[in-house]
This record gives sequence, C-alpha cells and structure tokens, in this order.
Amino acid sequence: MKKIAVLGGGESGSGAAVLAKVKGFDVFLSDSSKIKQEYKNLLDKYAIDWEEGGHSEDRILNADEIIKSPGIPTKAPLIQKLIALGKPIISEIEFAGRYNTAKTVCITGSNGKTTTTMLTYHMLQKAGLNVGLAGNVGKSFALQVAENNYDYYVIELSSFQLDNMYDFKADIAILLNITPDHLDRYEYKFQNYIDAKFRITQNQTDDDVFIYWNDDDVIRQNLGSIVSSAKRKPFSLKKGNGAKAYIEDGVFTIEDDDSFFTISVEDLSLKGTHNIYNSMAAALSANALYIKKDAIREALMDFQGVEHRLEPITKVKSVLYVNDSKATNVNSCWYALESMKTPVVLILGGTDKGNDYNEILPLVKEKVRSLVFMGKDNKKLIDFFKDIKPYVSVDSLDDAVMECYKAAKEGDTVLLSPCCASFDLFKNYEDRGRQFKEKVRNL
Repeated sequence: MKKIAVLGGGESGSGAAVLAKVKGFDVFLSDSSKIKQEYKNLLDKYAIDWEEGGHSEDRILNADEIIKSPGIPTKAPLIQKLIALGKPIISEIEFAGRYNTAKTVCITGSNGKTTTTMLTYHMLQKAGLNVGLAGNVGKSFALQVAENNYDYYVIELSSFQLDNMYDFKADIAILLNITPDHLDRYEYKFQNYIDAKFRITQNQTDDDVFIYWNDDDVIRQNLGSIVSSAKRKPFSLKKGNGAKAYIEDGVFTIEDDDSFFTISVEDLSLKGTHNIYNSMAAALSANALYIKKDAIREALMDFQGVEHRLEPITKVKSVLYVNDSKATNVNSCWYALESMKTPVVLILGGTDKGNDYNEILPLVKEKVRSLVFMGKDNKKLIDFFKDIKPYVSVDSLDDAVMECYKAAKEGDTVLLSPCCASFDLFKNYEDRGRQFKEKVRNL
C-alpha cells in the first residue's frame, strides 16, 4: 500500500489526509505545532494516524509521497531532507485534483482574491448551480472531493498553493493582479513570485478560459510565458485592446463573442476602483459558464462583501471605523486608501515582508490626517513616514485604538489597513480584524 505523509494538520492538511484515507492510502499526518480539536476529531473519525508538537522524521522520510500544507516554506529543514531524497512533494489542491470531476474556477492575485472568489461563488449559487467553495476560503478542497459531489468549485489559490501544483488544471483561471508580496518566501526575487502566480494557467487547453487584468503592467509583460492555449478574456477600465469587460461612461459592459451585458457602476454593491476589477473578473467567469444575465446582475447588486476587507464596523462620535485587516501588503492598502472619501487616521504595522511604502506615499499625503504604527518593531515605518505626517508608535491594539480615537475628528475615517502580516501580535489577520472590531465597539 502506498504511504502518504501529510505535513500540517490544519484545514488543508486534515482534508488531504481524509481524501488519502478514502482512496485507500496508508496515511500519516504530522504537525510540528498543536492541532485544533476540530481537526483531531476529523482525523479520528476516519481512523487516521496523527501526531502533533513534532515530527517523526523516519516515518515521514519513508513515505512514498508528501502532501505539504501551504504555510510550510520550502526552506524548512524537513522539506530540504525530503527534496534531497527525491520525494514527491505536492499540495492539497494538486492531490484533490486527481480525484475531482467537477469544473473549477480558480482565482489568484496579490489582492482581491477572496472578494472575487466569494462574489463568483455567490453568482453561481444565484444561478442554482451545485457549487462548492474551497482553497483559502471555505472547506478544504480535498475534504469536499472526499465527502461531497459538487458539479463546480470556486477555488481561491495563493502563490504558496500554486507552488506545489503540477498536473492540476483550472477550467477557468483568473489572475487579478501581481504586486510584490511574500518576497521572503521567494528569495526576495519578484520574478519568482510572478512565476508562481502564472502557474494558475499551466495545463490549460483550448477548452479552458484565462481571465486577467489587462491594465496590469506586470501581467502584460509576462503573458509571453504562458504555454497554454486557453481562451484569453482580459478586463480593463477602458474599452479596446481586446478587453472583454470594460467601463465606459459609468457603465460596466461585457462584450464577449455573442454575449452582451451591461450594468451601471453605481448599481454595483461593491464600491471602489479595486472592486470594479473584482466585479469584472467574477462576471466574466460566470458569463463563460453561460450563467444567465439576470443572475449575474442580481449578484453584482446584492453581494455583501467579505469580512476584514474594507468592512465598515460602526461610527463613534461621527467617526467611521473600517476593518481592512486583510490588507497584508502595500498594494492592498493602496486600494483601501484610494476608496476613501474622507480624511483618514491610518493604522499601519505588523510583520514586514520586505515592503516598499513608496507606492502609498502620494495617497498618504493626500488623504491621511495622522498615522498610528502598531507592532513589535515599528522602526521601518517611523523612518519612512516620520517627516510625512504626524504619527504615534504603539505596541498593542488597545493603545492603537485609543490613539485613533484621540486623533480622529468628526467626519473622519479610522482605517485599519496594516500593509503587513499580523504574526507579531496576532494569530492571523482574521484575529487582528476581529479584535479590532471588538475594541472599536467597546469605545
């Protein structure tokens, strides 16, 4: 019996272990940290052997194939030992793809992935399709392949997941944008990160679709690297240059082969330029699946957005507090600031991933009243912004919220859009966002 070792006992790893067990493999799951009780219960339900708090290396090194959770970097010592032995290392998505018979809509990009994924899923549900939600959102793709029988999946894919995908194919691939992010995982080489994102197009055929943002210079400059023959459907803020979706005179239009669809930008439930891009990408994917225009239009008009992405919390003394904790890179913060219509008190900080803050500098000068730096080490932020705007530096969320409360004036917006990962003070960006919402509501 073929032996499979699964590294990581979270959503991805536990789901992969279940699918491997269902398909008759000898499965062992190992996590160097503690495994959440819900995943222990799942593993026990399927009688899967697991360990936590360390790795039994001999057993892992003896496996025939390794399924690696996306959070584990290639430079990890155990991964390096496996590579030296020539052991195949794949992702949960790659493994699940071997057994999946449903059509897949796969979405990646530096920013906007979750919003576009959730909106696309909302559209397919509106159309009455039997659809699952997977990847970075929803349940593990592998677990759903093991336990469900969907006709379609909408899958959000990070660059880390794409790294260990080889034979998997997206029926519809969406590439939203590419800006420097996670460079610490890519030898601080932007091209390595770009190449990872473009892996979403690998293995596509004439029957498949590739949707991408035509206004993104990085994407356009790297289109020549695509070897697939998928139908290309670019979207743009301007008509022309082959764009299948575009904006003209305040109207969002899809003009693709025999299909013609329009809706006023004002009628879109998601506001801001970045959300127009997300709406165009989602609508193009739904149109490629021949979903009725009424379902697309209704979904674009009633979608409620994503937690931790430009999420209004409440007003306190006529100051609006907005949770954008999902903004873990500079470009995402740029989109948040671009959408602001009032003066901003901006919270920045966390675990820096090699950020270049020059991208947001013009918007900070134009829209930000004052800055609050929140993190264990704010030196880089202080050095960059100290002569630009008034600032305070704090090392806790309590202090950050109180400083914002003191700095904001009536009619302002307090915006948590940190530009950084959350791991210095929080478990993850969701934890950061939820704690922020709780503190704000207790003001």
